[in-house]
Amino acid sequence: MTDLKKRSLLQVAALSAVAAALVGCGKKEEATPAPAPAPVAAPAPAKPEPLKIAFAYVGPVGDGGWTFAHDNGRKAVEKEFGDKVVTSFVEKVPESADAERVIRDMAGQGNKLIFGTTFGYMEPMLKVAADTKDVKFEHATGYKTAENMRTYDSRTYEGAYLAGVIAGKMSKTGTLGVVGSIPIPEVIRNINSFTLGAQSVNPKVKTKVVWINEWFNPPKETEAATALINGGADVLMQNTDSSAVLQTAEKMGKRAFGWDSDMTAYGPKAHLGSAAINWGPYYIKATRDALEGKWATGQHWWGVKEGAIDMVSIAADVPEETKARIAEVKKGLTDGSFAIWKGPIMDNTGKELLAKDVVADDKFLGGLKSYVKGVEGKVPGN
Repeated sequence: MTDLKKRSLLQVAALSAVAAALVGCGKKEEATPAPAPAPVAAPAPAKPEPLKIAFAYVGPVGDGGWTFAHDNGRKAVEKEFGDKVVTSFVEKVPESADAERVIRDMAGQGNKLIFGTTFGYMEPMLKVAADTKDVKFEHATGYKTAENMRTYDSRTYEGAYLAGVIAGKMSKTGTLGVVGSIPIPEVIRNINSFTLGAQSVNPKVKTKVVWINEWFNPPKETEAATALINGGADVLMQNTDSSAVLQTAEKMGKRAFGWDSDMTAYGPKAHLGSAAINWGPYYIKATRDALEGKWATGQHWWGVKEGAIDMVSIAADVPEETKARIAEVKKGLTDGSFAIWKGPIMDNTGKELLAKDVVADDKFLGGLKSYVKGVEGKVPGN
């Protein structure tokens, strides 16, 4: 190759390189888009603190009756509301100055809803309620209220009447027995309703009563039940909190009812049925009221209609016609077509309590102080 050709080729290559460089320099390089910033998560709303709820019990949770039923209601609240609530209880709180101390301590521990589950807590709760306006108080079986304290109760007399219908049919001696706790209207009302139920199927029935002046005292309950059986009673009911009455009937070959809870297991041969209270529906309502800001003072008295009291586990040997009558009464109590306390009703001295066709109101029922016809003896203190 000649020098001239080499020189020409070198010039062409050089020009091509320069042109390429100029083209490269003249092209604007597109910027790579910056990655979008990651979205910042909004802070999660603060989870509300659970509602702290406390229960004061007069007896042990294992009494099989009154306190056991209340504790089942507490558990129903936990099941219904989950982590929205935290519940606690103190058992065996006496109806004395100790009650005020315990209830005041519950408020001091941050509980904003407190249930006192026996009549004797009424005055102590009123005192504490007056000092802790930010706490809501619920008192079982009482009649006094405050702006932050209301009352609730079960119409246990409806359960007592249902028991009486069975007792009147099943008694062979025509003598029934009741172990009474404390002679307040609530208990007198239950004794009378039991007797009225029995008289509805056997007008000649009479009822004997032994009082022990305590809610929970198994030895005294046993002694009272034994005395009633020795006095001729072959079917027993109680307005006390343990299963001792049913167990005594089992040992002595007689019949009896469970009270407040299903007590079948304590005396399966003696057991005719149990007048069982279900506190769950009311405790759930009260808790929901508090959680939703709808809680207000007042008085609540629930019965068969609201599912708060029922006659359960009726014995197999109770006649079918008696079971049908129980179902009929429960239907009537639910739809309002039947009233237990409808005149004429006389007391056991011959004095008229309710005139013919008059239906007792709650004020009348809440003030009963005497026995109806058919109940023997006098109410202590009258």
